[in-house]
Amino acid sequence: MFDFILRLYHNKAMLATLKQTAEFVELFRVHGVKQTFKKGDFIIRPGDPPHGVFYIYQGLVKAYDITKYNEENLLIIRKEDELFPLIWAITGQERQVIYQALAPTVTWQIKREKFLEFIESKPDALAPLLDMTLEMYRLHSERILNLEYRTVRERIISFLLTMSQRFGKQTEDGLLIEVPLRHQDIASSVNATRETTSRELSGLERKGLIVNKQSLTLLKDVDALRKHLDQS
Repeated sequence: MFDFILRLYHNKAMLATLKQTAEFVELFRVHGVKQTFKKGDFIIRPGDPPHGVFYIYQGLVKAYDITKYNEENLLIIRKEDELFPLIWAITGQERQVIYQALAPTVTWQIKREKFLEFIESKPDALAPLLDMTLEMYRLHSERILNLEYRTVRERIISFLLTMSQRFGKQTEDGLLIEVPLRHQDIASSVNATRETTSRELSGLERKGLIVNKQSLTLLKDVDALRKHLDQS
């Protein structure tokens, strides 16, 4: 348990102390229900209200909604040591967001009432919560800034570089984004059609800048991708 808390503490630039973080995690471990999901399992189903606050111990969780054109719109991908649905947990406002496991995932779930009771009774609990809120704000800000690029190719490159910072693993062949991304996921994130996104990804692959294998993206030349953005 303690090594898990150290992982959370050291992997991020955090405002919370180790003790505050440990107490926050302990809330979920002691009072929560441990749940295991297979890849593709719904955690919060379409149309269902949230039935608790979830802490991701292991795995990946995709948050998305459905557009009026009946297409999936990727909002964010949550990873281990993160909490969802964060806005609902704090405000109680429902947003009809669907949460689905992108990989084998383990969570701890607690009732929202227990979560609110904890943060109201322990002011120190606001520090780790603020860390999570700031991270969510940063990710959504980066998505907005991404849309300032004029071409779809630029927006795709920017998106892939951002994802590599969050999910990237350095390999002998390049920087591997260790999260499955469908073309529709990328398209919805860069405000483009799936067809255009597929064409631009193929173009980047022909140039030897990326490789797509089973929904995983390998960035072959990160410097060249960044240079492309700098020249735009």
